[in-house]
Amino acid sequence: MQSMNGRFPMSGSSAFILGLVLSFTTLAMAEPKPATVSAFNSYIAEVESRLEKQHQSQKDFLVAQDTARLRNGEQIIEHVPPSSAADLPGAMLHHWRGTAFAPGATAADFEKLMKNFGAYPGVYEPQVTQARIITRKNDQFQVQMRTRQKHVITVVTDLALDVTFGRLNERDGYSLSRSTQVLEIESPGTPRERALGPEENHGFLWRLNTYWSYEERDGGLYMQIESVSLSRSVPAGLAWAIKPFVESVPRESLEFTLRSTCNALKK
Repeated sequence: MQSMNGRFPMSGSSAFILGLVLSFTTLAMAEPKPATVSAFNSYIAEVESRLEKQHQSQKDFLVAQDTARLRNGEQIIEHVPPSSAADLPGAMLHHWRGTAFAPGATAADFEKLMKNFGAYPGVYEPQVTQARIITRKNDQFQVQMRTRQKHVITVVTDLALDVTFGRLNERDGYSLSRSTQVLEIESPGTPRERALGPEENHGFLWRLNTYWSYEERDGGLYMQIESVSLSRSVPAGLAWAIKPFVESVPRESLEFTLRSTCNALKK
């Protein structure tokens, strides 16, 4: 007998864990508590302060990595331990950094790609299904984006984002993307499609900020992305089974985004 993914039969323990995950996803979770939002905002202020200092110096523009590994085609993915926002009542903070090298690509290529939001569904499919610019003023954008994450279950989210691009010089640039609204969508693409209210959403994603830094040198482009997101916490009794699943989603999403960007630049 095949399992639900069409590959191998599920062991009893795998089926049990799957049942726990599915039970967890059926529980509605209200919006994050004010104390949680405050702690998240404080952490974001720390992250952005550090990035601002980085982006003022060509020498320290990127967090140092092994360039030999990067130029050999390897992506370097690392978890960034929170420095202060450890007390997040009812929530989990996810902070990941990924670095890659795109041979032959330029800073101008990257900026052109990233500002073409309407092309994102083609670049980042199947994770991004819709994207459009609402307003633009020079290098500041307000964007609406629909994302799709499939991990045992499928979660569709509408994001409102404020995105700002900046440069130190012709070869060193950055972007900051901050979520201003996150809506979980029920029955997407059907007549029953609707956004879940605050008391109905499952808390899979409450906040998402993404920070790119890029540097043109060595015959290509070094790209570094940091993703900081906030999601609901896992009940203590289920943490052993569900927490690894919940924590894997932000990392896998970052890896996918970095890999897709590299592939688009190659084209």
